[in-house]
Amino acid sequence: VTVRDRNVSVNGAAVPEGDPHLHNSVSVWWPGAAVVVNSGLGVRVKVDSGLVAVTVGTELRGGTRGLCGPYNDDPTDDLQQPDGTVAVLTATFGNSWKRP
Repeated sequence: VTVRDRNVSVNGAAVPEGDPHLHNSVSVWWPGAAVVVNSGLGVRVKVDSGLVAVTVGTELRGGTRGLCGPYNDDPTDDLQQPDGTVAVLTATFGNSWKRP
């Protein structure tokens, strides 16, 4: 899913504002200023005016990695990088997840 300015697309196909789009169990909905992406895995991402909110279902408790660590209510293991180490700086964390 790509969001650039007021253009939303899934694998290069435009998603019109207000029309829900479903692609391989991932739904994308663009109800105005916000873009909502629901995965079939219990993860929801909402982007609204530059703010990003990630919601994870309780069925994934202890089974995640990344920004919120393994979803275990322990803030000391948040910012978990792909190799499992914890980044001290948010920029280091973000850069560790970049792909070429």
